[in-house]
Amino acid sequence: MTVLAHGLGGADDLPIPLSYALIGAAWALTVSFAILLVAWREPRLNPESPGRRLPAVIDSPILRTVIAVPSVAIAIFLGLVLVLGSPDPQRNPIPGVFYIYLWVGVMTASLLFGPVWKLVSPLRALHRLACSLLRRDPRQGVFDYPESWGYRPAVAGLFAFVWLELAAPEPGSLPVIGCWLLAYVLITATGLALFGTAWAERADPFEVYSTLLARLSLFGRNNSGEPVLRAPLNNLAASPVLPGAVVLAATLLGSTAFDSLSALPAWRNFLDSRGGGAVLTETVTRTLGLLTVIAIVSILFLRAARAVPGLTRAERVPLPRLLAHSITPIIAGYLIAHYLTFLVEKGQATLFLLADPFDRGWNLAGLSDNQVDYFLSAHPAVLATLKVLAVLTGHILGVTAAHDRCLRLLPRAHRATGQLALMLVMVGFTFTGLYLLFGG
Repeated sequence: MTVLAHGLGGADDLPIPLSYALIGAAWALTVSFAILLVAWREPRLNPESPGRRLPAVIDSPILRTVIAVPSVAIAIFLGLVLVLGSPDPQRNPIPGVFYIYLWVGVMTASLLFGPVWKLVSPLRALHRLACSLLRRDPRQGVFDYPESWGYRPAVAGLFAFVWLELAAPEPGSLPVIGCWLLAYVLITATGLALFGTAWAERADPFEVYSTLLARLSLFGRNNSGEPVLRAPLNNLAASPVLPGAVVLAATLLGSTAFDSLSALPAWRNFLDSRGGGAVLTETVTRTLGLLTVIAIVSILFLRAARAVPGLTRAERVPLPRLLAHSITPIIAGYLIAHYLTFLVEKGQATLFLLADPFDRGWNLAGLSDNQVDYFLSAHPAVLATLKVLAVLTGHILGVTAAHDRCLRLLPRAHRATGQLALMLVMVGFTFTGLYLLFGG
């Protein structure tokens, strides 16, 4: 199993020419923005919406324990598989669990069911157990989490992950994955001990990513912290505004774009011209390329969000952070479009490897008797259509969220003109994203 082969497809998979898809998507986004300007003239999204309360059992210690026990057991089991399983990454399920189930599966589930990693994180569970033994509130740490840090520690962790996946010389190497996970466990456990659950909420890369995407689910919390059902865009509007929000979004969006870029023949030719198969040269080039794409996304969004007439320089400075939540639907759209085949088909292959986790000829639950169902790959037109719809839906929701927030932030006289630069950037993201998905 080649874990990092995402099955992106190409322009030939589209039921219409790529140029038509690009132009149509740009027009759809532009028309949707025009409709919003005409029909959506006052803020409608309510971050304080009470929603419909869910049963209190959702937050009960009993349910948390029911979830925590298997999550810790699974983590220990996977640790044993990493150490005692086959040294061949093609026969060991750990790379698939790491790159598919954790990075894609958990995040996709968060779009549907809320902050999944917050519920299933084994480190959170162990931290709660330790705090109960010490009779200490898990929310309290030795120190207060510095507000100025915001999401920045999580950004560092997310960049470490995408660097490993997209730029490291051997991303599928079991020792490399093991070292990464060991560092994650040590840093997260230390952070929880020092800062309490605030560390998990703002600095754990997986929880921050999961919670970010969970803002697009039906599950949220009201002002009292009670679990409720409410409109996803209201959940999105309630996203916390913290330092590092823009670079967080840019890292997630830019890394996915770079992943698509690295699949293009032009990128491969560029790498060859920079030194061919030299490991160090290729690693440095990939790292610089990844950083460059992330920086481009960040700079474009920063400049566009601040390109508002009628405001002083001081009033423009906080706008990118206040509008950063509008990138979340775009990230979600690219997540689905980019990793759909990877999740469905490579996810099956990983599941079948788990039938014999220690490479001893086992066939647990008869899983090894199954074959991967390549339904999506066998129907490329369906797959391509789903990808275009995912990207387009994400961008339309992003434009809607940005438009509603601009109605609250911008002077009435500049509500329309103040959004034009941001709109153009989002059209550019759509155009570029679809090209990178299918241009190869």
